Amino acid sequence: MFARDRFRTQEQELAGLQLARLQTTVACLYVRSPYYRQKLDRQGVRPEHIRTLEDIRLLPFTDKEELRENYPFGLMAAPEEEIVRIHASSGTTGKKTVTGYTRRDIDDWANMMARCLAMAGVTPADRVQITPGFGLWTAGVGFQLGVERLGAMAIPVGPVPVEQQLEAMVDFGATVVIGTSSYGLLLGEEIQRRGLRDQLRLRVGIFGSERWSDKMRGRIEELLGVETFDIIGMTELYGPGIGLDCRYHQGIHYWAEHFIFEIIDSVTGEPCAPGETGELAATTLTREGMPLLRYRTRDITRLRPGPCSCGQNYPRIDRILGRTDDMIKFRGVNIYPGQIDHVLSGFDGVGSEYLIYLDRVGGKDSMEVRVEAVPDSGRDRGQMAGELIEQVKNRIGVTVQVQILDYGQLPRSAKKSKRVVDTREAGL
Repeated sequence: MFARDRFRTQEQELAGLQLARLQTTVACLYVRSPYYRQKLDRQGVRPEHIRTLEDIRLLPFTDKEELRENYPFGLMAAPEEEIVRIHASSGTTGKKTVTGYTRRDIDDWANMMARCLAMAGVTPADRVQITPGFGLWTAGVGFQLGVERLGAMAIPVGPVPVEQQLEAMVDFGATVVIGTSSYGLLLGEEIQRRGLRDQLRLRVGIFGSERWSDKMRGRIEELLGVETFDIIGMTELYGPGIGLDCRYHQGIHYWAEHFIFEIIDSVTGEPCAPGETGELAATTLTREGMPLLRYRTRDITRLRPGPCSCGQNYPRIDRILGRTDDMIKFRGVNIYPGQIDHVLSGFDGVGSEYLIYLDRVGGKDSMEVRVEAVPDSGRDRGQMAGELIEQVKNRIGVTVQVQILDYGQLPRSAKKSKRVVDTREAGL
């Protein structure tokens, strides 16, 4: 059998499994979740109406506001005595979103995370330094679950000061580091500044929780001496570990026996054409504690058809471009920070860090892009600024100002980097 024929056969087998699990999930929610039963009844949908995968479009969407309105346990679909753990989002933009896990949910999550680690080349011989926080947030605990399930050594350092992080990295001989990409860059720059590179054993970096560019990826790999992998996930969908890009870096494989991914128009909710960029909606297929139907993640991406060079039969999405709630409206044009990032990624002489500063002066909006010059680039900054202004105009359709700073002048973060400062509503 030719490789493409084998891929199509695997696609058909996966589709059959997804349909059976979707039917089971809808039937269980109709019986066990009063909230979803009311939603389905309002939509005029009963479990027996789901006969094909295309019938998922009959089901209602779920959004983050519904999770907040039902805080803390209104969307649980398992009896309380079966919920063995809860996690919650940070709640920085409103009420926390809480999710519950049964024992099987925890087991599935550990297996998905272990699969991510294995795809990144992590083995039981590795020592894995986990830098994200532990507690109600899913990141630290989720990574530890996967490391232990794989059989590697977990070094659960968490979000300690940089000095302690580097001391542990050297003393414990970490070979894998996990965190946000912003923290990976910060650690790499500190390692370079302190001359610690020769004392490290790192070979793999797994980063997520925010969008990061190919230019940032290259810089982190250069500073840390690692191969990097992009991991995705969110609290509402177990946590991190629902997908990872493989060593060919041709998109992110996701675990389709546990999820159905759709790409929808973020305004109309209608399906996007194949290959078109839109908002990711995810339906859980094996979740017991808190299953979700067509959860609107707000992440912007697209499905990538066809087989990957790695030979894995798991489907793929592109790396996340941005979020619908990150969109900037500037002089009648809708812009995502990732579009600015994309321009900078292909431009010689500037680094991966940037800040978009929006202001309103005399009733007119202005946008300034602040970016750092690469050390010893030798290029004239005025000329670079002019070229960047022209490229942004040609590729995005807006006129901006550009300020090129010394390398290291923009703030670094141990969490997610802030990319946009908008003072227009404040009238500053």
